[in-house]
Order: sequence, then C-alpha cells, then structure tokens
Amino acid sequence: MKIAVVLGTRPEAIKLAPVILALRQRSEWQTQVILTGQHREMVAQVMDLFGIVPDRDLGIMQPRQTLTQITCNSLTGLEPLLAEFAPQLLLVQGDTTTAFASALAAFYQKIPIGHVEAGLRTDNLFSPYPEEANRRLISQLASLHFAPTTTAVENLQRSGVTGEIHCTGNTVIDALLHVAALALPPPCPHLFQQYQVILATVHRRENWGKPLTNIAHAFLALLDRFPHVALLLPLHLNPAVREPLQQLLGNHPRIALTAPLDYSALVSALQHCYLVMTDSGGLQEEAPSLGKPVLVLRDTTERPEAIAAGTAKLVGTETERIVAVASELLQNPAVYAQMAKVANPFGDGQASARIVQIIDRYLV
Repeated sequence: MKIAVVLGTRPEAIKLAPVILALRQRSEWQTQVILTGQHREMVAQVMDLFGIVPDRDLGIMQPRQTLTQITCNSLTGLEPLLAEFAPQLLLVQGDTTTAFASALAAFYQKIPIGHVEAGLRTDNLFSPYPEEANRRLISQLASLHFAPTTTAVENLQRSGVTGEIHCTGNTVIDALLHVAALALPPPCPHLFQQYQVILATVHRRENWGKPLTNIAHAFLALLDRFPHVALLLPLHLNPAVREPLQQLLGNHPRIALTAPLDYSALVSALQHCYLVMTDSGGLQEEAPSLGKPVLVLRDTTERPEAIAAGTAKLVGTETERIVAVASELLQNPAVYAQMAKVANPFGDGQASARIVQIIDRYLV
C-alpha cells in the first residue's frame, strides 16, 4: 500500500510527525512525505527533531507570497508527483492553504483523502481567514475524517459530509508529550530565572493592523502594572507581523523578541512559562496538557472545547479587555489554579495510533 503525506507549515509538521512515524513502522506500507515548502526553515526544524527525512520538496516558498501563488504552485508541483507515486491515500492536516491545495490535487486524480484534525469550525468564513474556508472545502473532498473531539464530529455530521468520520483525539498531544519528555532547558533562561514569564504568539491575518497594535499595547500595559512579569514573544517571519511588533515592543527591557522557536524550545518555554497569550490554534491545544492557562487573542475560536472546559478564555483584541483578564490571572492564585488544573479536552497522546488503525481497516 502507498500513502502520501503532504505538509507545508510548521503546525502541519508538528501534528503530522507522530502520524508519519506510526505509518513508517508499518513495513508493508510505503509512506512518502512531500513538503510544499510553504514554511521552509520552520518545517525543517520539526522534521529534524522527529528524525523524519522528507521524500520530496516542491520548494514553493517565495517572499511575500500570496494565497493564490501558494495554491497554484502546490497544485502544479503535486500533479506529476502524485501521478508517478499513485498512492491509495493522501493525508493532509488542518486548514492551511497547503492542506487545501493538496486535497484538491488528490481529488483531481481520484485519490482518497484523509483529513487529520477535521471538523473544526467557527461558522465565519473570514475568521480565521483563510483557514475556515480551507477546512470546510477539504471536508467536502475527504474520504476519512479524523476528528480530534466529539464537537468536531458533530460539526462534520451537521455539514453533511461524505466519508467516514472518526473521533481520534488530536495528534498535537502525541507530539507534545514526546518532546516534553526530553525535559530541555527553556530559551532565554535569564528571563525565566528572574521573572514570571508570559509566552505570547501573534500571527493571524485577521489580527494584522489595528488588532495587532492593540495587542502590543496590552502587553506593555501588563508589564507596566506587574514589574515581576516578563514577556517572551517569538516573532513570526512575515514582515506584516514582525515589523510592527519590533517597532512597538523592541526597546522594552523585559520583553524578549526572538526568532521563531524551534518546536523543542517552544515546548520547553510552555513547560516553564506562567501564562500563554496567543492567537495560535496549536497552543490552545498544547498548553492545557502542561497546566498553563491560555488567553486567546481572537474574537472567535474553532476550538470551543478549550473554552468550555475552562482551560482557555477568549479575550479578543481590545487592549482593555486583554489587560483586565490577564491581570486577574496574574494577581489571583485561585482563578489561575482553576484554569491550570483542568484536564486537556484535546486528547491522551494516542491519536496517531488510532489513525493508523483506521487507515489499516480502510485500505484492506
């Protein structure tokens, strides 16, 4: 049996790495890993960490590339590779433009599609953009839906999708527990030795412009209010995110603006930080396994399980609201403990094994 796994961004690499490792344990299967190159350096770090050598790389990465360029270049690059390899199944993960374009390329060649982390929804096509549309479009093409939670299963059922729906848990927990067991020291160790550290990430397109400025001002207000607190903020490579954050936050003595952390460093930072503030989907899933409360810097989230369970709070992008909610966590131990002690609703670290078992039954 032949299985193709296509990925292009670091979140995809993290969430597919444990699946790839599990697939490659099956000696009777031929698993080919194809990179589109959407995030080249960031993906390479994850591949190295998990000891995965890709089979092909489309190398589509261009400075300031548009969604149209990513889609068209992925389709053009995948067409001959899929025709040559002729897999019985193609796996994609999540809601990136790489994932959508790869699913479309497979559909054009009548190759069944397996969608890892299927069924996430905000019910707003433009929030997040373009992810909400991407995952909905993939759902219409997939033959196997690997839903991380029962909420995701229900979303898929309401959508009237074809194909098999399976609740597997989220593979990001598999990856997280694998790396957390390495017990590595945190990045910027001096920061963690002297202060309570907020780990923050901001990158989503809907937060570009004024929302990003509001978030930066909230960080400054929190550090002004709490002198025992510092901020670790790995900067996204995109200049639309990187440049305004450097301008607004670059001169503060308790703010560490770093290059994007490789995954092992990110997990270590998660283990050692006090609080997470993010617009990232992955961190909403990962932080609860390590007992870290999450403040979601967005107006919507496709991960309502975290909000319902109490491991995360949706705080939006208005400065005053962010400061108010974060301040309560920083000065009220009872409120902090209430969030930190909730069990992670996203999985138990066995999602990859379940996915491989389902694929085994499907391909027989």
